[in-house]
Amino acid sequence: MLDYIARRGLFTLLLLALVSVVSFVIIQLPPGDYLSTYIMALQEQGEDVSEAQIETLRAHYGLGLPIYVQYFKWMWGVVRGNFGVSFEWNAPVAALIGERLALTLTIAVVTMVFTYLLAIPIGIYSATHQYSVGDYTFTTVGFIGLATPNFLLALILMFLFFKYLGLSVGGLFSPEYLGEPWSIGKVFDLIRHLPIPIIVVGTAGTAAIVRIMRGSLLDELRRQYVITARAKGLKERALLFKYPVRVAVNPIVSTIGWALPSTISGATITAIVLSLPTAGPLLLRSLRSQDMYLAASIVMILSAMTILGTFVSDLLLAWVDPRIRFERSRA
Repeated sequence: MLDYIARRGLFTLLLLALVSVVSFVIIQLPPGDYLSTYIMALQEQGEDVSEAQIETLRAHYGLGLPIYVQYFKWMWGVVRGNFGVSFEWNAPVAALIGERLALTLTIAVVTMVFTYLLAIPIGIYSATHQYSVGDYTFTTVGFIGLATPNFLLALILMFLFFKYLGLSVGGLFSPEYLGEPWSIGKVFDLIRHLPIPIIVVGTAGTAAIVRIMRGSLLDELRRQYVITARAKGLKERALLFKYPVRVAVNPIVSTIGWALPSTISGATITAIVLSLPTAGPLLLRSLRSQDMYLAASIVMILSAMTILGTFVSDLLLAWVDPRIRFERSRA
């Protein structure tokens, strides 16, 4: 087991290094840079910018250096815990990402827990009651959930809550807590605002997992070992949860690695619609303004979360399915 963890740790470092190079280069691919965007904005405001000022700004931001020098300069800071300074915000990247990432992880983790706790039991019920009224109902609702974009559902809920209840469901905090330091009241206010984002973001994921769980469990219930165990008189509930369910959840457990970062990055439009102060809108804004240090840092964090999630899913797979072993087989 320790050998496996060591191998995965080395592989993780190499993969993160590769991701950092690729993400840094891709961010640099569009024509121009942050300075070009900044100068264009100044000119739209009627300000004249001379060539001397442009060169001074380019030297200030370090954009006149070759791309590989900029990369190694940024990576040297990352190794020491310094992700650089955001051009647009003129603030440390770590400070900008910090609170937003904490709120993003809160929404993502709670959404994942909500999704799995709701989807897996429904999938089991649909598989064990195939072609029943309940199965058809959950199937219909599941297809609607898969077909409805999250941002559209967010708009519908915002309209319904405002029209019939007079409530605004946007944001994560009430106006009196915006910009205030953390306190017990602010935490409870956050909890009170969480249900709508969780429902909106988790709808499509719940519908997809229900379909996966139903299909996997139906396949397992038709296997010979289940028929044999049932013929030997094993009780249906004990048979169901001891063998078929444990094997059927394998495809779901294996998706945990990308479920967390995809929940964060995939909910960007939803976060914009609901005015959520999460990492998705910040990443989109940094890409539009070509704020390379901020964008590359967020991409790196999402990549690290993907790799960590994949490692956790591998450990969970070994726990759920005893047939999986990490150690290399010995002749």
